Parts: sequence; C-alpha cells; structure tokens
Amino acid sequence: MATFHFDLVSPEKLAFSGEVDQVDIPGVEGDFGVLAGHAPVVAAIRPGILTITTGGKHEKIIVLGGLAEVSEKGLTVLADVATSLEELDRAQFAETIAEMEEGLKEHEGGELDNAIARLDHYKSIQQQLTSTAMH
Repeated sequence: MATFHFDLVSPEKLAFSGEVDQVDIPGVEGDFGVLAGHAPVVAAIRPGILTITTGGKHEKIIVLGGLAEVSEKGLTVLADVATSLEELDRAQFAETIAEMEEGLKEHEGGELDNAIARLDHYKSIQQQLTSTAMH
C-alpha cells in the first residue's frame, strides 16, 4: 500500500509526524478517510476520534476540533486538542462533559444550539471510548 506524510499538530505539541497508510478523520460534514493520492482539500474537523493506520496497526487519537488539509505534500491536521487514548484521563473527560451539561443553562438561542452540538460530540467520543470496539 502506498504511504504519505502525515502531521498532527496541536498548540501544545507535534502529536504525530510520519509516513502512514491511511488516516480517518472526524469531519464536520462527515467522517472521511485519506489515502495516498487523495485530492487536495481543506476541511473542518469536529470533536471525535482520528485513526492513524500504519502497517496494519491503528492508533486512535482524540481531537477536539480543528482543520485538516490534504495537499501534494501529504496531510496536515491542525487540532485544537490532540490526545492519544493512552494519555486520556477518562475521569477528567467525564467531568468535562458534566460541566458542559451544567453550562447549558447559561446559553440561549444559537449559542445554546452550538453548545448542545459540542456536548453531543463529546458524548459520542465518550460512548466510543466505552464501547467494546475500542478495546
């Protein structure tokens, strides 16, 4: 299988850099996979789980929004937050969700809609983390 270069960057660190077979990205307009030779594209990403495939091995990384750019140089994801599953503090993640639920009372109108959508994304990540498919 042909490989391509992939960089995953967050404000804190370069979370991943190397040659990969495939990257599956949680896009705002739907999840999508990138393989070598993918057409150039820039897409917004939503909070979700990004999967890096290299040599038949899968590495899952939680991303909390950002941008993905595919170019002739490869794929670059600029993530607001990028945390590997090994680094994730699941108790803290659950606490963040509880705080978000409590914070819904402070929003109204379009702001409330956005807060609910973001909460739904976090809950989706939490559900994926607890499903048997992630173990």
